[in-house]
Amino acid sequence: MATTENRNAVLLPTGYDPATYACLRSLSDRGLRVIVASHHDDVPEFASRFCDEALTIPSPHDDLLAYKDALVGIAARSDVRTVVPIREEDSYVLTKYREEFEAYVSLLVPDLETLRNVHDRKRLFEIAAQAGLAVPETRLLSEVDDWSEEMIVKSRYNLLTDEYLDAYAPDEAEEVKTVTHLRPGERPDSEALVAQMHHEPLVQEYVESSDEYLFGAVCDRGELLSTFQHRQIRGNSYTGGGGVYRESVDVPALERAGRTLLEALDWHGVACIEYMRDAETGEFVLTEINPRMYQSLPLTVRAGADFPLHYWLAATDRPDRVESGYEVGAGSHLLYGELGYLLSVLRDDSPHVERPSLAATAWEILASCYDHPNFDYLRLDDPGPFVQGVRHMLSARG
Repeated sequence: MATTENRNAVLLPTGYDPATYACLRSLSDRGLRVIVASHHDDVPEFASRFCDEALTIPSPHDDLLAYKDALVGIAARSDVRTVVPIREEDSYVLTKYREEFEAYVSLLVPDLETLRNVHDRKRLFEIAAQAGLAVPETRLLSEVDDWSEEMIVKSRYNLLTDEYLDAYAPDEAEEVKTVTHLRPGERPDSEALVAQMHHEPLVQEYVESSDEYLFGAVCDRGELLSTFQHRQIRGNSYTGGGGVYRESVDVPALERAGRTLLEALDWHGVACIEYMRDAETGEFVLTEINPRMYQSLPLTVRAGADFPLHYWLAATDRPDRVESGYEVGAGSHLLYGELGYLLSVLRDDSPHVERPSLAATAWEILASCYDHPNFDYLRLDDPGPFVQGVRHMLSARG
């Protein structure tokens, strides 16, 4: 594979993912040419003045192989040097079809067996437990016969594909994010859950948490080049979900937990590990790993942990040039997500999480926006993405 100095373009495949804009700004600021590719024609990044080229490609949800072939076709161009994984499908195709991509570009992704250990939550929790880390009790649905405790039911796999499930063809891929909360003594309809999730899901003990945290890292064959931590203040819903308001922190116990797990996995690439802090023990309890860039990446970059740049440096054989470190106490908002959080107070329901006051929630959002006026998309020097995002949100709500 030829890697000359004139190959300075980066491909960002995306849907509607806040991580994309953070990557776009970071890499463009470093003088790199940034290509954004999506099956949607109205992603916010297409409206950015920092987007050098906008391309339309097939949807990974309609035909995963056509999506992969489109990415390989772009990667084969003489100016493209690497591809950054933004979504689960990206991590999967870049890993499974690594040889096709690496005929043209350099990547920073794990091997397929390691990716399987992360996408299969059952295996992930087993590896974490063997490393001495705190995990919730986790069993397959068919293995549970005592429903007297509080439990949750969730997908076993981060991504459903033919590599993990025989029922799927090579061109099929699906994310199942359904989480079912069960009250003590509530016996679920097992057949309905399997049908809904398209495979046998997991049952976990419910862990009462005081806070949710993220530990992110860029790794080079098990060596952590740079790390980042944040505490999630608000998610997509008051019951949980991806962070829409977060503040950077530096907690030694969280650092140890994250490092131990990634070293046990011998991780190569970007990783975002989600943790709950057990309200009773104070331990950081593993939730899952996302083997890609992640929703709260804008805060990571703003705080000084420039993961997109670190990915570029490591993928192009310059890991020694990665500068680690970040500002503690920085905050950032996904404004659309803040609205979703507020609406969840009106619409969502959970047997485990007490519904907050609507007035108090609205005040907290306004106060935090005043204290930390940093936003994932709203930037005065590049208003296009925010305007495009508002248009998409309004059209989606009909």
